[in-house]
Amino acid sequence: MDHDFDDFHGFYLFLASLGLIWFLALWTLWLLGTWAARSRYRLRPRSPLSSAARTAVPGVSILRPLKGLDTNLYENLESTFTQEYPNFEILLCVADEDDQALPVVRELISKYPHVSAKISIGEEDVGINPKVNNLMGGYRSAANDILWVLDSNVTVHAGTLARAVDALQTPTKSGKRVALVHHVPFAFSTESRVGSRIDEAFLNTNHAKMYLAINTIAIESCVVGKSNLYRRSDLERVNGSLKPITSTEPNAKQDGLCGLAAFGRFLAEDNMIASALWHELGLRHDLSCDVARNVVGNMSLRDYVQRRVRWIRVRKNMVFAATLVEPFTESIVLVAIGSSSLKYFFGLSRWLCIVIHFCMLLIVDLDVYTSLAGHPLPQSIKWGFLAGWVARELLALPIFILAIFGNTVEWRGLEYEVLNNGEVKYVSNRQSFFDSFEFLRRYRPKKYQAVETEPVLP
Repeated sequence: MDHDFDDFHGFYLFLASLGLIWFLALWTLWLLGTWAARSRYRLRPRSPLSSAARTAVPGVSILRPLKGLDTNLYENLESTFTQEYPNFEILLCVADEDDQALPVVRELISKYPHVSAKISIGEEDVGINPKVNNLMGGYRSAANDILWVLDSNVTVHAGTLARAVDALQTPTKSGKRVALVHHVPFAFSTESRVGSRIDEAFLNTNHAKMYLAINTIAIESCVVGKSNLYRRSDLERVNGSLKPITSTEPNAKQDGLCGLAAFGRFLAEDNMIASALWHELGLRHDLSCDVARNVVGNMSLRDYVQRRVRWIRVRKNMVFAATLVEPFTESIVLVAIGSSSLKYFFGLSRWLCIVIHFCMLLIVDLDVYTSLAGHPLPQSIKWGFLAGWVARELLALPIFILAIFGNTVEWRGLEYEVLNNGEVKYVSNRQSFFDSFEFLRRYRPKKYQAVETEPVLP
């Protein structure tokens, strides 16, 4: 009997020790992300490239995939026309000649005649990902090796491009060349819908601090594709296999299809491009001190849940082990583990631990939010944020449970099945509740059509 008691005591001691280590490790990671946000984003110095001569800086081609009238579209696109950088062109990519975004695009081209801007009409069917199909015309016709791909719902500061090129040309501390510069998403909502507020709270707190912490440690690729800057010459050497190139030739490339077209088979093409540059070429990524201001439109609670389910299922088929760990990084599960361990070792009240944990977490998350926003938060934003923050924390575990069982995802009113390594196949286009909304029908797969380039308007 005493032997059995000792076994149980040893087992509980082991679990309590493991729980305490995990609790402290996650808090260390959160504080690292908070420190990274403070040190990187509270000061954004002007790059010397902003005032350099045109011939003294590398040219950049800005690619913007468009489909319909996104929220804040005019301001989003205008932010690329006003970049403080002496040598860039803009390629605005649409699939159809009657796309609703074209009048906005043409108005901006007329407003900024000194900016080299072109419209690429049509798409090339290289895979199931409609964003990649949309981008192919601009990708092939880009005049420069450095490409900056920006989603249509993103707006950026005027100095973003210059600072990103600075980061691209600066080696990492380990001496490895930087292959990709990305920007942490910073969401702001123009709507008061529940889903919009929750998504805003998620992206600006939990997602941001983990994203920044992982990229600070930099032991693995972790990239969101809202705003990515990379070289086409690097992309043309990789194919998404994530297997290192074995040849010792300086410009060796993978066998078979390479370049942007090779990533049309993935739903998360942005993450796969970043991973390919990291693993296949042995290069690294970097963040600049700018954010990608992600405009959150009219998002219902169901839209938010659907979006989170989609990306959890994609990650599950890309990094299964890491996805299974995700619930244990959520605050409610973590405080259950931590409070039990602290009670076991120190006799502390679980409720006291829970209250202190969430008070500290709220302070940390508000600090991250403030760092990304670049200014103290007004009172109105704080109350709206608080409601979204509480809802996000409560929904995290139920959404994960819903997402982990299943491989089908709905995106833009279409249904896909997620396969191994993040590839997807088209399942159906059956009518659904979501399909009744225009913004959920964007990027519907279309037949191949030749790519035309429209000249710059006077």
